[in-house]
Amino acid sequence: MNRSLYVPSLLKSACLAATGLAALSYGFYLRYEVIEQATVGIACGGDFETWLCANRRTAIALFTPQAFGFAALGAALLNLLRPSMLLWAFALIAGGIGIVLYNTALSALAVALLIFSLARPGPKSEQEQESEPEPEPG
Repeated sequence: MNRSLYVPSLLKSACLAATGLAALSYGFYLRYEVIEQATVGIACGGDFETWLCANRRTAIALFTPQAFGFAALGAALLNLLRPSMLLWAFALIAGGIGIVLYNTALSALAVALLIFSLARPGPKSEQEQESEPEPEPG
């Protein structure tokens, strides 16, 4: 029996698009307004402890070892095996931030796997599970 492809509903697609846009926006803000600004780097170099400096330090600590890219890739691979809106959202967030924050290769691969997962059959519905004959022992 052919199952339909895994396609999120219109509402879920809109939520995922908003999530991806928010992740990209936050990544752009971090990169161009926080990380690359020399004045912010100088201010955060001392004992100036603010939310902005904590965000800057955390982002630098995460993008240096490619953490955003690996997280996005892991979530995209899990989503390819078992489609889930939570995995989609996590992979979009990590991938969106990773693409902007210097983790381009792994994050782009993760986004490509997310697109590829749309060609995968969706999970079986309860009706399809009930109509399948049980295998004969033997």
